[in-house]
Amino acid sequence: MAATASPGASGMDGKPRTSPKSVKFLFGGLAGMGATVFVQPLDLVKNRMQLSGEGAKTREYKTSFHALTSILRAEGLRGIYTGLSAGLLRQATYTTTRLGIYTVLFERLTGTDGTPPGFLLKAVIGMTAGATGAFVGTPAEVALIRMTADGRLPVDQRRGYKNVFNALFRIVQEEGVLTLWRGCIPTMARAVVVNAAQLFLLDSGETQTWTSFKLTHDQWPGHHCHPVSIWTICPLVSSCPCLLSFRIQNMRMIDGKPEYKNGLDVLVKVVRYEGFFSLWKGFTPYYARLGPHTVLTFIFLEQMNKAYKRLFLSG
Repeated sequence: MAATASPGASGMDGKPRTSPKSVKFLFGGLAGMGATVFVQPLDLVKNRMQLSGEGAKTREYKTSFHALTSILRAEGLRGIYTGLSAGLLRQATYTTTRLGIYTVLFERLTGTDGTPPGFLLKAVIGMTAGATGAFVGTPAEVALIRMTADGRLPVDQRRGYKNVFNALFRIVQEEGVLTLWRGCIPTMARAVVVNAAQLFLLDSGETQTWTSFKLTHDQWPGHHCHPVSIWTICPLVSSCPCLLSFRIQNMRMIDGKPEYKNGLDVLVKVVRYEGFFSLWKGFTPYYARLGPHTVLTFIFLEQMNKAYKRLFLSG
């Protein structure tokens, strides 16, 4: 049954009043941040597993459960939330930018008759939004990777960042401002791959409406994707570039030279010393994280939109 518009719900031109773009972008970032609070432990486990075994054939963690229990035993319950401030800042920068760029480009490239962009154009829009968001979010990700990696190092080798802002300040002070964008190329590549996979599934006929969350197109792009497909394909295609970017972002200088020259050097060394399938380290927690984070983001986003419409658009 169609909802009846409440008094004051329409503007002077008779059209329904909608939330300003700035509010939509703000809510998108806040929703992602809220979801991150719940999935941060899985992020920590994924990061630790992807960084384990650098330059050696031995595995630091045998399974995701082994990694989680090892972290809890060595660092306590508080330890599994290490890097939360960086994770929140990453969502605030990456998600807000990605959603903003996507929405603006989608609306500008929609025909005057309301015809939405075709698949190829949507692919360009989605990948552009993902790459731009990844570039903006790279400094927070560098801080996140280093903060989550600290606990696995000997005490005398830890960086000891207090929070994300302390991390960003010290990185600039000790290593230069460009270090904040170290590993941005594989990070952007990962975002492009993820968005391409999502858009392919969206237009492949394998779709399922999230009716239980009553989402509309202007709330979140790509929400009609089949959840099982998205949760399976995205980690598979993005785990490798994810590992490459993490290794670069966390690397140290050895005898005045960087540990890795570039992403290709990381790839070669991982395959040589750790085995080909090590490129997918951390797949299980990555897979387990993606579903809850997506669903929680949708839930928080819907509730914020409802509250805004009730408080500001229905009076």
